[in-house]
Amino acid sequence: MTPWVECVPNFSEGRDADVLAALRETIVRAPGVHLLDWSADEDHNRSVFTFVGPPLEASDALFAAARVAAERIDLRSHQGQHPRIGALDVAPFVPLEGLDWSVAIETAHIFGRRLWQELSIPAYFYARAATTPDRELENVRRGGFEGLREAVLVDPSRRPDVGGPALHPSAGATAVGARKFLVAFNVNLATRDPTLARRIARTIRASSGGYPAVKALGLELPHAGLTQVSMNLTDYEVTSPSTVFTRIEAEAKSAGVAVAGSELIGLIPRAALEPLGAEGMLIQDFSPDRILENRVRQARAG
Repeated sequence: MTPWVECVPNFSEGRDADVLAALRETIVRAPGVHLLDWSADEDHNRSVFTFVGPPLEASDALFAAARVAAERIDLRSHQGQHPRIGALDVAPFVPLEGLDWSVAIETAHIFGRRLWQELSIPAYFYARAATTPDRELENVRRGGFEGLREAVLVDPSRRPDVGGPALHPSAGATAVGARKFLVAFNVNLATRDPTLARRIARTIRASSGGYPAVKALGLELPHAGLTQVSMNLTDYEVTSPSTVFTRIEAEAKSAGVAVAGSELIGLIPRAALEPLGAEGMLIQDFSPDRILENRVRQARAG
């Protein structure tokens, strides 16, 4: 059985149906890969795709989608709640089924160099693909596209690992990584005031002394009339979705605010649902098709 890699690219587009369709069709048409899931968020103005395949084929599919993003997404006019630095903002490679980490890291490095050589988009390497210290995603994205395009011209520590120093005028730069499974998990609060979401995010995120392996932001969701604690759980075996959900629910309750539900972005490993389960965490629109192992098995079976 050929080892596979999982790709979970994040694109800075969540509103334009034509652009989203073009990205989806590019991945679907790519030989040797299987699109498992995709979603788009209007408030974040961001979309996330999950697909799997052999490293070379997966990298080629992701590059084809990156080309579409560079042609169709212009960050100079992009507005959204989620921090971003690129049209293809994040490009992680996650090893599956015994794929050696060295292969995932090499695939990430080759992909980053190709972005620069063929599309003139600089790349930052993060997580296990990092080649310099302090390449945490939040550090790379500090200031967003607008801040980073100025910083790279005056601060050598902010310059890309490949290409640059200037960013691509409209497509920015891309953070390319090799990492473990990440659970993108958001909890929505039944209030329009973002103060509570921001306070809870500070309480739980690792960088502020909260739970290890938790990255969190408090965001407004004006279209939904809610606010959100938006999280990346970078190691669910260290801090689970159940742990952060329980804490967020308790903090919100103490402030007199109800939890309006939670959502997954992309897929989730089965073990990451324990112990509360999808129902206990109020995960909306959940089904067995959101479990990573189920979708990989289906793809393997054709």
